[in-house]
Amino acid sequence: MIKYIILAIILIIILSFFGYDLRAIIQAPLTQSNLGYAWSGVTYVWDNVLSTPINYFYHNIFLGILWQAFLTNLGRINAGAPTEIQNAGSRLVNIGNQGYQPIGQGQ
Repeated sequence: MIKYIILAIILIIILSFFGYDLRAIIQAPLTQSNLGYAWSGVTYVWDNVLSTPINYFYHNIFLGILWQAFLTNLGRINAGAPTEIQNAGSRLVNIGNQGYQPIGQGQ
């Protein structure tokens, strides 16, 4: 990320050295028209293609499942209790009357 910022600064310095005025370029009517056209395309794609699945994922999967599990386990860690994964692991290891025995090391 830092390298892109430095690259952008170097690019601006090079353009300034060759006499280009970025403010004049950005404020030019043709540039504004092109940027407006590109922005309308972006908003069209967001409204008609991307917004529904992204909002579903964010609200139902990320917030509904992942974030709640994260907060629950963070509270358990803070309290010194085992996490849900640790509890599930101990249940799997202690199935039946005998503990876990690797294959070939049993009776």
